[in-house]
Amino acid sequence: MIRGIDVSSYQSSFDTDGLSFVFIKATEGRSYVNPRLSAQTKKARDGGCVVGFYHFLWPGNLTAQAEYFVSKAPEKAGDLLAVDWETTGSGTHASNAEKDKFIREVKRLRPHNRVLLYCNRNFWLNIDTTSYAGDGLWIADYVSAGKPRIQADWRIHQYTSDPLDKNVADFASEAALRDWATP
Repeated sequence: MIRGIDVSSYQSSFDTDGLSFVFIKATEGRSYVNPRLSAQTKKARDGGCVVGFYHFLWPGNLTAQAEYFVSKAPEKAGDLLAVDWETTGSGTHASNAEKDKFIREVKRLRPHNRVLLYCNRNFWLNIDTTSYAGDGLWIADYVSAGKPRIQADWRIHQYTSDPLDKNVADFASEAALRDWATP
């Protein structure tokens, strides 16, 4: 397995040593853009990492959210895209149909990028009813790296948030991830 992290505007700095990939929060809803997006993207690319971008999904206006996300996330072959499906600050979450529609719309708008679903174990086991994860599941379950407590196939496992979100990807090498990331 290979190692990576995911960051948002909360991380003013991060180190890419020993990492193969970095996911960066790009957008949320239809109005938020990570103010550190450009700097974080440059740092990840300069570190030689595979770069991914994610969108924090809100209920409603799915087509508009997908268009907003792809208009703000840098577009480069081999970059990964993901939807972050969890409870919002107002205590709501997008429905299964909305999550699925968002993934399909991003795949339509960016057919040359892989699109993944990020969610935590509770959402995957107790909220999800379609098991649709686009091109792959990125699961958050804070246990031993690479051993999420789910039966489904997964591509990325977020196993801790201390001191930042750390992940492993189920690929033999960074080269294998790069090959997969370019459909």
